Parts: sequence; structure tokens; C-alpha cells
Amino acid sequence: MRYSLRQLEVFLATARYENVTRAAETLAMSQSAASGSLKELERQFDMKLFDRLGKRLQLSELGQQLRPQVESLLEQARSLEQALTGEDVVGRLEIGATLTIGNYIAVNMIADFRQQNARSDIILRVANTETIAKQVAGFELDMGLIEGELQHPDLDIVHWRRDELVVFAAPNHPLSTSTALSDQDLLTLPWIVREPGSGTRQAFDRAMQGILTDLHIGMELQHTEGIKRAVEAGLGVGCLSQICVAEAFKRGSLVPLKVPGRDFRREWYLITHRDKFHSAALKRWLTLCLERWSV
Repeated sequence: MRYSLRQLEVFLATARYENVTRAAETLAMSQSAASGSLKELERQFDMKLFDRLGKRLQLSELGQQLRPQVESLLEQARSLEQALTGEDVVGRLEIGATLTIGNYIAVNMIADFRQQNARSDIILRVANTETIAKQVAGFELDMGLIEGELQHPDLDIVHWRRDELVVFAAPNHPLSTSTALSDQDLLTLPWIVREPGSGTRQAFDRAMQGILTDLHIGMELQHTEGIKRAVEAGLGVGCLSQICVAEAFKRGSLVPLKVPGRDFRREWYLITHRDKFHSAALKRWLTLCLERWSV
């Protein structure tokens, strides 16, 4: 073969970081060795894998076309090496999760996985739905656990489990003892909600169809804990997954508000790249998600 697996590793690392120096650091190589490897790969096939924009390297059109194949080839090479050595499931998975899942569920899932696959490492990255989808599509993550609805031509999107949002307030809020809130009640409230691009905000906006543009959005925060603290302080009412506020309801620091005229149900999804090779570790993780953590 006219290329080496090491050259392909340099190509993928450079594609991820858009910088040869950072790529070299992740591969424990010198910058000159990584740069030479990349140039030699381009020279051997008389092609241009990157467009150079100042200090940043951006994949060329050809590089973008080749990246999924290179990702798959290297994953298969690692899987073959594992099979040849007779080892149990090993390797490293980079999992992305949206904030509700990442902060309240994913850690227990990882602990469950590690009990069965002690030689596998999982790196968890938490962000909103939009960011996780972008990173899975760019091969920066092996898979994602998301709360928001999504359509993407490069992603496989599988239904995972159901969830429901709940409206809540401080226990001393004037409406905390109401049996049910009407649309007119909702319009009088200052709302503290997640930022656009998050799955929770998407579900909230959908639930408030018809009155959304007339709602008073007082604050938009990226973190669920910040929303809960602000509501506890009496700055407004919030709307988050019931998973996020279950403990606060038990303590009595927050109380649920009934909104019978609105549908706060939503679905969660597992996402992977269509061209992603499923290593043994990734297959085990997806099986765990669907068989033991699906509701």
C-alpha cells in the first residue's frame, strides 16, 4: 500500500483540530514529523487534502469526501488489533450528551457500562442538541444522546426514550397553590428558560404554540442548575425536564405548576454518523442504551 495507518491518523487529527501542531500533540509526534507525514500522503497521490487559511487548515472538498472512509478504516484496524490480541472490549469512546441527559443520567450509564467493560474508557462531553449533532456529524464524537428533534442527512437517528417537561415555581409564588394555570396565567409570568438550540427549549417552544410570541421571556440560561436557582430566588417560573427537578420537589425548594392545556411530552434520541464504523465498544454501549436505559 502507498499509505500507512499513521499517515491516516495524522490526516484525521489535523481534520479535527484544523492545526498540525495540535494534531501532533494528540498523537505524541513532533510538529515536523506530523507535517511531513501529511505532505508525503498528499505527494504520493498528487492530491490536496486541506486548504490552508492562514494558520488554520480546512478540509478540501476531496478531504471531506475521504474523511468518512478513513474514519471507518482506522476503526476497523483497531477492532482487528483487538481481535488478534484476544482482548475483551477495549478502547475509548467519546460520547456526547445534552445537558439534561449528561447531568442526570449519563454518569450512571457510564458506571453501568464500566462494570461490564472495565478496559474501555468513555469520555463524556456535554452541550446542547445543536452542538452535539454538529460534533457527531463531524466525527468529533462517536455518538450522541440528545433531547431535541433533529433531521440531518449524515446522521442515523434512533428513538431512545420518552420524557416530559414540567413548569415549576418557588413555593411562595402567588400561583403555587393554583389547581391549574390557564393561557392567560402563562402570559402574566416572567419565564426563565433554556437557550435556543437546546432540546429543552425546542420542546418548550412547541408546547407554547399559539402564545409563544406573547410570553415574557425574562432570562435564557444554558444550565439547568442556574434556572432552578433563579426560580428559587423568585425571579420567575421555569420549565425543565421532570428529571431535573425531582429532587427539588422532594425537598420542597420548588413546586410543580399544573398546565393541563399544554403538551410537554417529548422524545429522546441516539445519534451516530451513517458512515461510522461500529467498534465492539460502541456496539456494547448502544446495546446498553437500548436494552437497559430505554423507557
